[in-house]
Amino acid sequence: MLSSLLAAETGHSVATSPLTAAIVAPFVGAAVVALIPKGRAELHRLVALLFAVGTGAITLWLLAAFDTNDAGFQFEMRRAWITDFGISWHLGIDGISLFLVVLSGLLFPLAIVAVAPHHDPKPYYAWLLILQGGCIGVFCALDLFLFFVMFEIVLVPMYFLIGGWGYAERVYAALKFFLYTAFGSALLLAALIALALAHGRQTGNLSFAYTDLIGLELGQTESRWLFAAFALAFAIKVPIFPFHTWLPDAHVEAPTAGSVLLAGVLLKLGTYGLLRFNLSLFPEVSVEAVPIMATLAVIGIVYGAVVAIVQPDLKKLVAYSSVSHLGFIVLGIFAFTSAGLQGAVIQNINHGLTTGALFLLVGMLYERRHTKKIAEFGGIGRPMPIFAGLFLFATFASIGLPALNGFVGEFLVLIGAFPTVPVHAIIAASGVVLAAIYLLWAYERVFTGEPDKAENKALIDVSGREIALMAPLVVLIVLLGVYPNILLDRTAPSTEAVLDRIEASTDFVVPAPGRLADVFIASEEDGE
Repeated sequence: MLSSLLAAETGHSVATSPLTAAIVAPFVGAAVVALIPKGRAELHRLVALLFAVGTGAITLWLLAAFDTNDAGFQFEMRRAWITDFGISWHLGIDGISLFLVVLSGLLFPLAIVAVAPHHDPKPYYAWLLILQGGCIGVFCALDLFLFFVMFEIVLVPMYFLIGGWGYAERVYAALKFFLYTAFGSALLLAALIALALAHGRQTGNLSFAYTDLIGLELGQTESRWLFAAFALAFAIKVPIFPFHTWLPDAHVEAPTAGSVLLAGVLLKLGTYGLLRFNLSLFPEVSVEAVPIMATLAVIGIVYGAVVAIVQPDLKKLVAYSSVSHLGFIVLGIFAFTSAGLQGAVIQNINHGLTTGALFLLVGMLYERRHTKKIAEFGGIGRPMPIFAGLFLFATFASIGLPALNGFVGEFLVLIGAFPTVPVHAIIAASGVVLAAIYLLWAYERVFTGEPDKAENKALIDVSGREIALMAPLVVLIVLLGVYPNILLDRTAPSTEAVLDRIEASTDFVVPAPGRLADVFIASEEDGE
């Protein structure tokens, strides 16, 4: 049906576009799962996994074929969809979106394998596949209407995953999640329609194309209102303080797969939106907003960390750690330096890997003890030494231990933010110390000492399947910590292009050392 709506303009055909294939394949998989009889429960998970792995394979091909020297959009295709309103099926990825697409291809198969649902597997796996297609669609869409459609699609499956397969307060958490994000989406819809109408006034043609809307000439007041609408919609999705209150409830009540995907992929829709749309569509207002956005980011870093320290629930502790870590990403975005922007893009990926790993491990522990309360544990490192080692490894990565991936992103954000907002960068650095406090203290209470409860003494260590599940995350955490150029080489041209656009559109001058290359050149000269 979709193909019949699209008429050729440029780029790949619908049938051969790898981006279209990556978006459509999960939706086809959801339809196939829905057609399998309810009595064939053994097929639901297998079919869902096959389609999720197939989609992941497409994203890996995109990574391999990506040109590291090209700052523009690659694998781009554009076809008219709803011609009267200037809406097109316009897709493309650059260094900013590439790894978010790959991360979606990786985490969804792991989430499907992680923990089987306790009831109704057919809709459960169908919703997961719809969620995967929607997330990849968000990161690939270059038409703002298409972006909005995909942005909205992800709300529905996550609502049902939390409300249908979550824990005791799942309905409350699902409704709170939906209401918060739906409010932000309403603002986003109004703003993107206003942009399309402005394009119509200036050119005589309506258009929702990102590449068309970048060049709009908007008045200062109009730009500020539109920036605010976009920023608020994405701030709720991130979420930035003080719009974060839905997140801990959603994380705690969601099933393990829901928590992994919420932290690993869905929250990145907000940070990606700020970087892709706010900075490019409203560069002047973005520069004006630096003090506000940087302040909110730093508050989130410190507040999330302090609240995490006092949490009695292990899963809620990890949830509040997300609030803190996401603050680093927002700070890097509004640092307006190459190191800051690249640090934000990289930390998007690193947070997905490390926090996704922590939520997977907490889910494994819950399946054994049916509790997430820290006080109910103690000394479980004795009966579960391999599990304890994996948890400590993920803890170190989340803290930002050198040679692990978390260090690279936070380091770049802090050195990138210092030239622009030095006070904010100094305060943000305390978040690293606070992260060590809440994570290591939680580890000490849960894993060290002798087990004093019979249930803890009887715990069984991780199985071969669970080790295999964690292995890709462990490998990537080490690889990206030791050799971050895998990310840097591909993100640099696109982040530099964002800075060039801001400098060309405003009076803002990137502070020295603003370019990431300048940081290392300066270091080498100092060494000489």
